[in-house]
Amino acid sequence: MDDAFTIQISGNLVKQLANDTDKVKKKIRKPKPKTPKTPQQDQIKPTIHDNSQSLKGIPPAAGWPQMYLPIPPPANAEVDAIRSVLQDSERVLEKLEKKEDELVAEVTQKAKELHDKEFKLPQPKPMPCVTYLTACLDCYKENTKDPLKCSTLVKDFADCARSLRQQGGSTNQ
Repeated sequence: MDDAFTIQISGNLVKQLANDTDKVKKKIRKPKPKTPKTPQQDQIKPTIHDNSQSLKGIPPAAGWPQMYLPIPPPANAEVDAIRSVLQDSERVLEKLEKKEDELVAEVTQKAKELHDKEFKLPQPKPMPCVTYLTACLDCYKENTKDPLKCSTLVKDFADCARSLRQQGGSTNQ
């Protein structure tokens, strides 16, 4: 391996090296202590100047944040027209909501009435010939051993039932 090479040292280099040996104690940079940055320092804040204090002759206080006052929007006929239309539509909406509430109450009432009519039990019709029937039953209870004693009452009940069938109506006797 013939990787021979030559280094040439100039006089200037020798002088620099000689001067460096004299200055062994070179200035060593001291590392600056790192201070943690707060998120507020990282953020760039846009500043809006408030001329209200300077107009009054009061300079802004150092270290205190600037106070911002809202700027009223300029009057615009188109914006006013939109606002009036919006107010009108809000009034119409309120009226519609009231009307809707009234209609809901009315429909609910009618639905309740229809429900009551539909599912109401009809009045029971009186049973015909009830007096003859009760007389027969009472007679059978009293004469359990001799039911033939109730034959006249049974005949009267049968006559009442036959007459009702012939009339096609019902009467309470």
